[in-house]
Amino acid sequence: MTNEDRLDRAIEHNAANAVLVKPNQAGTITRAIDVVHHAKNAGCNPVVSARSGETCDSTIADLAIGLDAGQIKIGSLARSERLAKYNRLLEIESETTRNFASFALPSV
Repeated sequence: MTNEDRLDRAIEHNAANAVLVKPNQAGTITRAIDVVHHAKNAGCNPVVSARSGETCDSTIADLAIGLDAGQIKIGSLARSERLAKYNRLLEIESETTRNFASFALPSV
């Protein structure tokens, strides 16, 4: 749903609490960024998603981290183009103080 008009309709009807953002579907990175910001401002959780049939380009990992999307959908480690994206996430994590590969335990 990388379309602000459709996102607006979903928000208006209280029909979504998350939005799947596919940068290649948006047409431009700017449009994808706008959708992520719009979703966050409306209280929806953005999920940056790779497209099936992708290449080993791992830019989507940088985009998800840079936008603080919180979630990325890239599939299982079955293929090298997916592994490239996971490896980039681990590289980013090793270069920062943030810990992306862990889970927060619920407070008891």
